[in-house]
Amino acid sequence: MIHHVQLACPQGSEDRSRAYYIGLLGLTEQAKPPALAARGGCWFSGYGAELHLGVEDDFRPARKAHPALLRPDLDALAARLAAAGYPVTWGGDELPGMRRFHTEDAHGNRLEFLTPV
Repeated sequence: MIHHVQLACPQGSEDRSRAYYIGLLGLTEQAKPPALAARGGCWFSGYGAELHLGVEDDFRPARKAHPALLRPDLDALAARLAAAGYPVTWGGDELPGMRRFHTEDAHGNRLEFLTPV
């Protein structure tokens, strides 16, 4: 079982992270332990997943590697992301029994969202 997935973010991007992960994805922010809070970044949880965004000095977004998150509201989420200007690229039938799309977070990190059909 996985406890969390960590993605990188640029220094000072916490407000953009919150706007995306809370405002668009509907996740909840989790308090970081004080020793880790000083490093910056944010932690989020929801829909059975926990995502940590950690500050990386030489930040480059993950373009291939990505978390794949199950969402029951796939179509509504895709519409919300597209309306906010984020790319939504629907996948084919490579994963039998799943509908899915890829997008990017506020920092350009690749994300995948899926739902069983």
